[in-house]
Amino acid sequence: MSRLRYVQGPVETRAPGMLKNTVYGIRATYETDPEVIAALLPQPLVAIERPEIWLQMVHVAMHVTETDTVEIGALTVGVNCTHEGAPGAYCFHMAMEGETVVTSGRERFGEPKKIAETHFERNGDHLRATCSRHGVAYFEIEGTIGEAIDAPLTFEEHLFCYKGMPSIDTPGEFDGDVFLTRLNWQRNYSGRRAMTGTITLRESPYDPLADIPVRRLIDMEYVEGGTATGGTLLRKVPGEWIAPHWVGRHDDPRNTGLELGARKAA
Repeated sequence: MSRLRYVQGPVETRAPGMLKNTVYGIRATYETDPEVIAALLPQPLVAIERPEIWLQMVHVAMHVTETDTVEIGALTVGVNCTHEGAPGAYCFHMAMEGETVVTSGRERFGEPKKIAETHFERNGDHLRATCSRHGVAYFEIEGTIGEAIDAPLTFEEHLFCYKGMPSIDTPGEFDGDVFLTRLNWQRNYSGRRAMTGTITLRESPYDPLADIPVRRLIDMEYVEGGTATGGTLLRKVPGEWIAPHWVGRHDDPRNTGLELGARKAA
């Protein structure tokens, strides 16, 4: 008897819902330039008063089933904002190891994931982590882990993404509806500890995080414990709201970007 595994067979699959993970790594928030936030944040999201970038660089053990665990390193970067008054962050950059986790997140939730190489190095209370693509370690975060902080260990946070299918015929447009989605991340940390350290953003034409400068490091912490991740479809949005930002999902070294000074003058 022959088989065709391009069609789903009668096998048990993970039911829709939250994916349980175990993580350790660094969370941080830094202040950047207001004009960067104004250009980076798409409608209908609303900027908060302070121009903040939120990020995490973590090692994740994804417990797909009771016996199947996938381990990856993952960088997530977003703009702190609100949607209809509810706080969250616009997720404009995700980079992680593993083709399957990248493609599934892009297709299901609209996450802007890319395949990357990550590295974690710990020596006592000193932790250093990097994210590299195309041979460039364009992101590096390191610091010294300090005392436990008085902060919730169990809470939920949200990231906003956009899900759509770029047009076959017309660049900058979409085939079908475009959706605003929300990632729901339930945290169940076993520990949160303060850190002192630095964030280094290196030039890369493929991942230009260096265009979003670190003006002031607001907070940095080391976290470990459990998380559960899922998502929600929020609403349809006009494709033109997100079209100029779609380039960040691809590697386009020819993109010269937006001149912020010219935008401000206009």
